[in-house]
Amino acid sequence: MKLPIIKHLTSFIEENDEDFVVEAIETLESLTEVPSLKDEELDVIGELISNMYGAIEVNKMVKEGASKKEALNGFMQRVMGSIDT
Repeated sequence: MKLPIIKHLTSFIEENDEDFVVEAIETLESLTEVPSLKDEELDVIGELISNMYGAIEVNKMVKEGASKKEALNGFMQRVMGSIDT
């Protein structure tokens, strides 16, 4: 996951609508079923999907009252904590 991408997508959600990101995730998830995709391509699609889900989670935290900075930092700390375990 890349914090700058999650931050950008969070701004996109604020300016537009979360539904755009959800539909993009669904489209990318559908693409992963193409049998001719190479592992590298699947990795890129997976990274994009992860970043989009991250942005949705950060947006949820902002809606619950956290500042954008607090939400981003809190989310990344949770991600890093889950990697360490």
